[in-house]
Amino acid sequence: MPIFYPDILDQTTAARTFTYGDKDVMLYALGVGMSHDPMDERELAFTYEKDLKVIPTAATVLASGLGRPARGAEPAAQKPGHRQSVINYLMVVHGEQKVELHRPLPTSGTFTAQGRTIGAYDKGKDKGAVIVNETVWTDEAGEKVATLTGSTFARGDGGFGGPSEGQPEPHAIPDRKPDLSVDIPTREDQALLYRLNGDRNPLHSDPDSARRSGFPRPILHGLCTYGITCRAVLQAITGFDPDQILSHQARFSAPVFPGDTITVDLWKDRGVISFEARVKARDAKVIRNGKTVLRA
Repeated sequence: MPIFYPDILDQTTAARTFTYGDKDVMLYALGVGMSHDPMDERELAFTYEKDLKVIPTAATVLASGLGRPARGAEPAAQKPGHRQSVINYLMVVHGEQKVELHRPLPTSGTFTAQGRTIGAYDKGKDKGAVIVNETVWTDEAGEKVATLTGSTFARGDGGFGGPSEGQPEPHAIPDRKPDLSVDIPTREDQALLYRLNGDRNPLHSDPDSARRSGFPRPILHGLCTYGITCRAVLQAITGFDPDQILSHQARFSAPVFPGDTITVDLWKDRGVISFEARVKARDAKVIRNGKTVLRA
């Protein structure tokens, strides 16, 4: 399943139209742990249809785009003579994720999403490749709603002859102690709930599949951990106002196990929030180089 360079940079997925509603919005919020205390009315606003709010990172699941062309998606027409690249999905790891909202997400609507490959970096034949993809949402009037950018580390697809350098530099975390930290516990069954948003990879539910992948038990979805870091920003910085968040991005660096308590460290510099996440009990840094940009 080869990568053809530079043909891959002209590769897109066919535009797909999708609709979501308040149930999808609330399921995502529950999946990242909102309303653990159902009497907390600030969090209840994300899980109850009365005056419902949308967590910005819900964009990663509402269209099934996940910041990259969906697995098995039908490709759009390619340029004549260009070859179709297909990576080995059994050997992929989600590397980075960014959600940029051109306006706050509504609680329901119909949109069109289209993905394209915007970067391919060759780490070497035995070292894999990094593929960067972008998915853009537009509304029924053709206006941009959201842009999702994600990188995939394709461990089995190196050596295709593309550039080895040129990737965007990761966001630099300030060289000082965090301005504040938030502890967010996860539930033992959180991956089983989160997977109902669409990612039913058995790595997150089946103990045997997890063991075959080298883990002692199923792990939490990386995008769930990503959503939890957005929840931390909402809680600690914006007073649970999602409309303040313009973009949210992070790098995945280690797995989280359901039941872990995630500590999110935050640095505030005017309209930019830097963050990292760790599991203190295992001395594991699970999210690095995080950056949230607030609306002016």
